[in-house]
Amino acid sequence: MEIREFQEMIREIYFHKDSKRGIDKTFLWFVEEIGELAEAIRKNDMEAMEEEFADVLAWLSSLANLVGVDLEEAAKKKYPGVCPYCGKNPCECEEKF
Repeated sequence: MEIREFQEMIREIYFHKDSKRGIDKTFLWFVEEIGELAEAIRKNDMEAMEEEFADVLAWLSSLANLVGVDLEEAAKKKYPGVCPYCGKNPCECEEKF
């Protein structure tokens, strides 16, 4: 599945609820999912990590749908196969991160 296909699937399933909830409350749900992912990583719980990564991606897609951002296009634009900062692959500006 391509990123755009996943985002569209999330739109079809959840957009009616997301639009009623609004951007601010949807963002809070997204942040909550990031917290749950952090806990799963801290516990090194692979099953929970997989679930929480999926949830974070779904909520990120919901937010992108609400504000009209195509995640696949945004990712391709920002990360065109090279580091967006040094223009190299592999990145040579690791000291910045």
